[in-house]
Amino acid sequence: MNIDEMQNKINKGNIDGNYIFYGIEEQLMKENISQMKKTVLDKNFIDLNYIQFDGNSSSLEEVINVCETAPFLSDKKIVVVYRSSFLKGGDSNEKEGNNKFNVLYKYLENPAPYTILIVYYVFEDEREKVSSKIKKLEKKAYCIKFDKLKGMYLEKKVKKIFDDNKKDIGKVELKFFCENVDPDMNIIFNEVEKLCSFTDEREITKNDILLMLPQKSDNDIFDLVDSLAQKKPEKALDILNELIFKGEKIPMILFMIERQFRLLFNIKAGIEDGKKKENLISELKLNPYICDKMIMQSRKFTVKQLKNALDKCLSTEKIIKSSSVNLKIQMELLIINVIL
Repeated sequence: MNIDEMQNKINKGNIDGNYIFYGIEEQLMKENISQMKKTVLDKNFIDLNYIQFDGNSSSLEEVINVCETAPFLSDKKIVVVYRSSFLKGGDSNEKEGNNKFNVLYKYLENPAPYTILIVYYVFEDEREKVSSKIKKLEKKAYCIKFDKLKGMYLEKKVKKIFDDNKKDIGKVELKFFCENVDPDMNIIFNEVEKLCSFTDEREITKNDILLMLPQKSDNDIFDLVDSLAQKKPEKALDILNELIFKGEKIPMILFMIERQFRLLFNIKAGIEDGKKKENLISELKLNPYICDKMIMQSRKFTVKQLKNALDKCLSTEKIIKSSSVNLKIQMELLIINVIL
């Protein structure tokens, strides 16, 4: 089943069976769950017939016991298991993950007819592949992948978000917005809210969109630096290769990485000196939303780590400018050296 088929079932009130949600777009998963709640459950008894479990910390036996308990004054109940990383291939705690998966698989062979069980797992990034565990569940439940929306589906969704904010946007501007925004629903919600606040009661123009939106490559650099913070060189190298594939020149990639570390260093040092967010926004000339993200990212590093990363960037820049070397190899060495 795909997202469109899922939406048709919800719109027709034809919600039955059990569901495995997986993919990169957690916001879309949550929206569909919210719609299912409104469609299936009596609002007077939602608290009694809608139950959530954290898949990483909860016992699957406990989840199944709740699934097999009859709903309260209702034909149906909904049980949601979020953060279900046991559906990931090569789970970090493989034995526990396999045990949880086996309990779920056994239950789905003969599920309670009055319970709609929704188990969802959010990919760490869009490069992650569908695991063999999820594939095994395809004959036991509706398995739906939540990818980033594209094309007319993205435009339709974004238009609804503007409508919900009681803000008109022209067709040309809507298309331009969708072509330039990162198709991540959390980012889109924030960007729409920023545009609505910035333009107030006047019409949204292309210039407004250009002014407010971060560039897509900036988002990639943010993710690359985040991978370094998490000591995941493979992921950082994947992003580097993707940027090169998109046509970004290596000196520019190095410049953007260095700029990111410099901003993080200034933010980290500023916060340790007692500066407020408003001071940082003014001094560093940052968009408030970007500043919030940078503050969160700066917490993953020490001042010493950021200074070391800057030194490594400057050394790499000197090597690239002063000798005939393989630029890609130098960037790969930079990524590895920053993590060490």
